[in-house]
Amino acid sequence: MEDMEEDGFDANDDHNHNYCASSGGNVHTYLRTRLSDVTSMFPQSLPSSPLPGGEPEPGPGKVCCSGSTTTTGGSKFMDSDSSSEGSEVSETDSPASSASAASKFTLNSTSKFLLNTMAVEDYQKNHWPNLEKAIDLLLVQKPTDHISISYAQIYSYVYKCVCQQHSELLYKDLMLKITSHLKQVSSDLQACPPENFIENFNLALSQYTASLQCIVPVFMYMNKFYIETKLNRDLKEELMKLFADHVAEKHVKPLMPLLIEAHSMPFQVQPSTMANVVKGLYSLRPEWAQLAPALFSGFIPQINPPAVESQLSDYAARDQKLQMELSMNGFPRGDQSRKRASEDS
Repeated sequence: MEDMEEDGFDANDDHNHNYCASSGGNVHTYLRTRLSDVTSMFPQSLPSSPLPGGEPEPGPGKVCCSGSTTTTGGSKFMDSDSSSEGSEVSETDSPASSASAASKFTLNSTSKFLLNTMAVEDYQKNHWPNLEKAIDLLLVQKPTDHISISYAQIYSYVYKCVCQQHSELLYKDLMLKITSHLKQVSSDLQACPPENFIENFNLALSQYTASLQCIVPVFMYMNKFYIETKLNRDLKEELMKLFADHVAEKHVKPLMPLLIEAHSMPFQVQPSTMANVVKGLYSLRPEWAQLAPALFSGFIPQINPPAVESQLSDYAARDQKLQMELSMNGFPRGDQSRKRASEDS
């Protein structure tokens, strides 16, 4: 400022912070001349080294002036009021500025990669272990048990994983966890004696379907925005398919003769257990009804072909045979004295 006063230059700024020279000289020409004198006092700028924050350190040849922006590469001069006429003077960008931009782009890409890596580590160390513990509790609970679990917290973990673009990783971990559990269930059923096999299979099926009523809702966000959108599937159907593949399919052959035998001997197995197992098998694989049509038709309608008029006599004979077998096995027809007499006489 002392040099400017010695040269007789007087600059005042108006209410828009634009500098006006009282002597009538051009303020831009004067500033360019003074800045060129200042920059000539410094040596040529050295390559900038990156700071710990990821931004490059400005070289010694970079000079900043209030009210305008100036770089040694001669890239830009700008006044504070960009709307006024003659407020911006641009020159050709130098190769140094292009190299700086490329270096900044590389640093940004590296920062994004490191950020994504940190997010994956956070998922593996914090989010998934908490979800895995909750899934373990839900899978082993019995229908009559009550487990104290914060479903809102589980849902928040799933929500954060999906928002951090870990939906695919979360889906794979969930499938692997459920598959590992079902393999253990299948191994336990393999060691069951035949007389308890139907009850144990019914317990495994009921316990698994009950756990899905809790697991599917808390993973609803992943189901909506990843499984249904990208995979065109449904989470509950996928989890039931896992039970069919790893448990039911491996035990359906030894289970079917036991069901047929139990069905032929009333009350050998509880009717509710029989109904749940047969209906469960049919919901998993409808084609399994063809292995024992008579068994499945006793619990599921429209398994047999529709009745036709030409076979009415056969249907009547079959019903009479069934009534005879029931009476021989200790199921009397009851008191027939109050039955209305036939009107044929």
